[in-house]
Amino acid sequence: MRMRRGVRWWRSAAPRPAGRGDAGMTTAEYAVGTVAAAAFAAVLHQIVTSGAVADALRGLVERALDAQP
Repeated sequence: MRMRRGVRWWRSAAPRPAGRGDAGMTTAEYAVGTVAAAAFAAVLHQIVTSGAVADALRGLVERALDAQP
């Protein structure tokens, strides 16, 4: 390796690979992800608290508690 003034010249002259330095999400991506997760949670809450699903879950728990070993 040839040295020039204490700096490796090949590192400074080499082009950077595409995408380097883009390791994480930006603030806008976090915001969109948070809104999407909140919307999904709201939909899931509506489904689970609906009458039919609540009755089915209640029946499932009652059958499990009444089961004989």
